[in-house]
Amino acid sequence: MKTVSYPKFDLSKRKLGEMPLEVVKSSANSAEAINIAHLGVHYRTQEALRDVNCIIKPGRLTGIFGPNGAGKSTLMKAMLGLVPASRGTVLYHGKPLMQQLDKVAYVPQRSQIDWTYPATVWDVVMMGRVKKTGWFRNFSTVSRQVAKSALERVGMTEYSDRPIGQLSGGQQQRVFLARALTQEAEIFCFDEPLVGIDQKTQSVVFQVFGELAAAGKIVLVVNHDLGESITHFDDLILLNRDLIATGSRQQVLTEDNLSSAYGGKVIYFSDAA
Repeated sequence: MKTVSYPKFDLSKRKLGEMPLEVVKSSANSAEAINIAHLGVHYRTQEALRDVNCIIKPGRLTGIFGPNGAGKSTLMKAMLGLVPASRGTVLYHGKPLMQQLDKVAYVPQRSQIDWTYPATVWDVVMMGRVKKTGWFRNFSTVSRQVAKSALERVGMTEYSDRPIGQLSGGQQQRVFLARALTQEAEIFCFDEPLVGIDQKTQSVVFQVFGELAAAGKIVLVVNHDLGESITHFDDLILLNRDLIATGSRQQVLTEDNLSSAYGGKVIYFSDAA
């Protein structure tokens, strides 16, 4: 039998709210949450997601976890209409989320962004204001101040005039985080934001995620890392094409759930051992 080892997590840690999210087995209605019911996705003849049911609540940092090919990014993209769902619904305030994308800030994987595009850090961050102002309009003083504040928040003010392609991976991620902040959205979706970034950027990212959740926003993050970073999350969605488990960290991170998602016999170990 294959053996898969995972770090031993201190599940008593709580970075944000204290109330646990109940495990969701049906499409229970919660007006302020994102309600996903019976969501399925096919790529031609291949089934990428099967009958996913979960609730993503505001005020909590929610992570989508699972092995490679589990459908993590597919779930996020299907929610936003970036890939077609073969079945199911995604509702927010009782209406299809795809009809309310003006309320969503989405940051794709870094590998999907053209870093050779001739734009400065300031240009990229100001793009986040387009939903508010429309194209081909001059940005207002308010929009410029929002952008300045976002850059300060992620520690990138001094790079405002730097071409985006000349930054490190971590710096680029902070710029796109700032762009998301300028959208002043209700829902923030980040696809693999922790890949290829330095420790300083990771600290900034989780600080901002925590602030957004504390402000009552919906914050959803695709992440493949089962290491220490998982302790920052309040709630988890564990996938392997099927929904394995959803709920608080304590509810989801069980030996049975991890074994079902990743296969093999799970052995916990401590770095101190």
